Amino acid sequence: MPYSLIAGLGNPGLKYAATRHNIGFRVIDEYARRHGVSWSDEPRFESLAARIVESSGGPGTLSRPAILAKPQAFMNRSGECLQRICRYYRVAVESVFVIYDDVYLDLGRMKVSLRGGSGGHNGVESIIEHLGEKFVRYRLGVGPKCPTEMDLKDFVLGKFTDYQQEIVDKKMPEYFEGLQCLVDRGPVLAMNHINKREKSDESDGN
Repeated sequence: MPYSLIAGLGNPGLKYAATRHNIGFRVIDEYARRHGVSWSDEPRFESLAARIVESSGGPGTLSRPAILAKPQAFMNRSGECLQRICRYYRVAVESVFVIYDDVYLDLGRMKVSLRGGSGGHNGVESIIEHLGEKFVRYRLGVGPKCPTEMDLKDFVLGKFTDYQQEIVDKKMPEYFEGLQCLVDRGPVLAMNHINKREKSDESDGN
């Protein structure tokens, strides 16, 4: 059975661990923890990786085995790492799920997209360069950028305030559930479910 690839984006090292740009790492760490798998260093992919062959007692049942990945090259080389994994495991681009921060979504929001540009995100730009545009995007809001005149790079490489960190911590179960839905039900159904729910919450003023 062919593999899926589930990748969280971030920068390696303690210096970046608590930054907005590394929320993709945090969510995939939670996903790995809940599925009871541990990371191993894979120098051939310049990544930390784990495999889920089947869901063993954890929530949800994977429709196919999955490779989890945290590229350990810096963000702007994420695509190189994922390309190596895709080639080795013969993962189709349409079966690549990428979790990353989106400064154009408000903090706590989630959105699934099937296509699109990079939105100025260096990691996504690198993936588009090396894999094309057909991968699935799981976008996690870290915006809005404040102050507005602040450089985008400085903002995403900055740390959450204590209040913002509380929001991220409280949303972590929802981030996990959204990712589980995406992997189990496929991108189209997940997109309809997650995006419609988020739009409904927004219109309700929540």
